[in-house]
Amino acid sequence: MELDIQCEEMSPSRWAELLSTMKSCKTIRLDDCNLSSSNCEDLSSIINTNPSLTELKLNNNELGDVGVEHLCKGLLMPSCSLQKLWLQNCNLTSASCETLRSVLSAQPSLTELHVGDNKLGTAGVKVLCQGMMNPNCKLQKLQLEYCELTADIVEALNAALQSKPTLKELSLSNNTLGDTAVKQLCRGLVEASCNLELLHLENCGITSDSCREISAVLSNKSSLIDLSVGDNKIGDSGLALLCQGLMHPNCKIQKLWLWDCDLTSASCKDLSRLISTKETLTEISLIDNNLRDSGMEMLCQALKDPKSKLQELWVRECGLTTACCKAVSSALSMNKHLKVLHMGENKLGDTGVELMCEGLLHPSCNIQSLWLGNCDLTAACCATLATLMTTKQCLTELDLSYNSLEDEGIRKICEALRNPSCNVQQLILYDIFWSSEVDDELRALEESKPQVKIIS
Repeated sequence: MELDIQCEEMSPSRWAELLSTMKSCKTIRLDDCNLSSSNCEDLSSIINTNPSLTELKLNNNELGDVGVEHLCKGLLMPSCSLQKLWLQNCNLTSASCETLRSVLSAQPSLTELHVGDNKLGTAGVKVLCQGMMNPNCKLQKLQLEYCELTADIVEALNAALQSKPTLKELSLSNNTLGDTAVKQLCRGLVEASCNLELLHLENCGITSDSCREISAVLSNKSSLIDLSVGDNKIGDSGLALLCQGLMHPNCKIQKLWLWDCDLTSASCKDLSRLISTKETLTEISLIDNNLRDSGMEMLCQALKDPKSKLQELWVRECGLTTACCKAVSSALSMNKHLKVLHMGENKLGDTGVELMCEGLLHPSCNIQSLWLGNCDLTAACCATLATLMTTKQCLTELDLSYNSLEDEGIRKICEALRNPSCNVQQLILYDIFWSSEVDDELRALEESKPQVKIIS
């Protein structure tokens, strides 16, 4: 049984009612429930007495160090079988790390620890690393985003990596590491026996200077399938270095996030080669890079290659205009693998979207999720979009937010939603102005088709 409650204030009577339910739950999720250290005493008892409990999520609650101390009493009991523990944004400090170290050292069932968005600091995480080095620790996933870490943490992390072959996921995003530390970390990863599958280093102060070492990890660790280095100023020269590792035969990358990396159209030649030849690659995010139409046209050429297996392409806010839409349409008409396309915040215009719809309507295209928010669209393109919605059975998600569609456009979209052949389940319409009459139509539509979710 699963208990999943979010954003609910817990009265004493409601809490007492839930406690009896928790005694038989396999998963308990109580994010944003205004829990405090006193609730943790009860939860500790649940952990101790419910051997079927394997997952506990308590994100965004003011538990504090005292709350974690209470929780850990239950976690340290022999009867505890917890595997996954989420304590993100729980007002923890380095003081919690000593208690959590004891759990890591004593509890082999624990395989996931998520403690991001807490002021653990370098000193605190060094203590956690000591727990990881205990032979009893079987941790597979460690999430340390926004933990106020500095370059000084890397030596302790590398020591933990050397002793922990079980570790598969490491997230260090949004910490001030810098190039020197990231290079040191990467050298440690190459030497370590762990089979890391996920490495997230977003917003870590990385420049092109680190990219040769990250590339070495890619070419040496065939286990690494998910890499995110978004929000780092690696530039075109850094991307060229990364691609050396990405193109290596040992590299089996599946998910690559390069958002806001100061890339330009100059990077698209390397990216196109990657998309067209790396058959393991299924998802790439290039959001907020200045690729422009010339860069997008190169990417589209790669998408037409039969070897490309890309399923998700994120090119939001990439300086695109109507001029690239014919190339996008051509790629869509030839690519049967692409399922998700994010093109929001680009000046595509009605003409551009109508051109794209020619490719989207092609029998070979299997698009499921299409994002066109803030693309300078008006009601003029809505008849074509309505045709897409009623014709393309595979399309289940459509985002048209921040466009001036007005009543006329929304009515055409509503008409398409009412059509029995339309399979759109989620329609996103943020910040679009329509009349109260159209609002009534939308509400009535949701009632008549409960499977459809309109988000506005």
